[in-house]
Amino acid sequence: METGLKGKTVLITGASRNIGALAALSFAREGANLALCTSSKIERLEEVAQQARALGVRVLAERCDVADGTSVNGFVQKALNEFGSVHVVINNAVDRGAEGGFLNVTDEVWENSFRVNLGGPRNICKAVLPAMIKQRWGRIINLSGVDPFLGGSVTKGMAKLGIIGFTRGMAREFAEHEITANCIGPGTIDVERDSFQKPKGLKPQQPIRRLGKPQEVVSLMVYLASEDAGYVTGQAYLINGGLYFH
Repeated sequence: METGLKGKTVLITGASRNIGALAALSFAREGANLALCTSSKIERLEEVAQQARALGVRVLAERCDVADGTSVNGFVQKALNEFGSVHVVINNAVDRGAEGGFLNVTDEVWENSFRVNLGGPRNICKAVLPAMIKQRWGRIINLSGVDPFLGGSVTKGMAKLGIIGFTRGMAREFAEHEITANCIGPGTIDVERDSFQKPKGLKPQQPIRRLGKPQEVVSLMVYLASEDAGYVTGQAYLINGGLYFH
């Protein structure tokens, strides 16, 4: 598939590891320049950036708190100064601490989940959209999950379902500018997890009896970002081994 991504700029949040890092390298192989950010793991982000540069593309790698509008505006402006525009946005940064029983979730955890998981994509898109509108071309790819459809944790489920609503609203509003917006909801993917996260096992009802591979998520990202996906918008794709049919 000829993606048409060579020379375009792809902005990826939460790009220091797992799906975000793999996405960065996959887009670099397509010849896309990269604007990468993380809120904490800057050393690991620099490692990803160096690997991408070795593939022959230009890379901006910065620390950025996606929940902070000022931080986002500064990062996006640096990307625009460096590359001239941003063509693809992948809102991959998430707050992973929003699990647990409803009565045990503190106000701080609840609010932070919405600041990062919903406020982050809002801040990034608000900063990037003027450039996309001006060039009449853009791809927005948001990350949701399977939790809202399976009755997962209340906090995480609300935020993840909210992302789907956000995506569909964006798709309708900005279609006239040749900007698409789609959502990917990974199921149980074989990734590195933080120490406070419980290991994820397979559900008995999952037809495909293995964990998902990060590349299986990233391959869909590359397609949705490509020229070939210009007629695909407002969709929510679940990559979950058949655990839930949406």
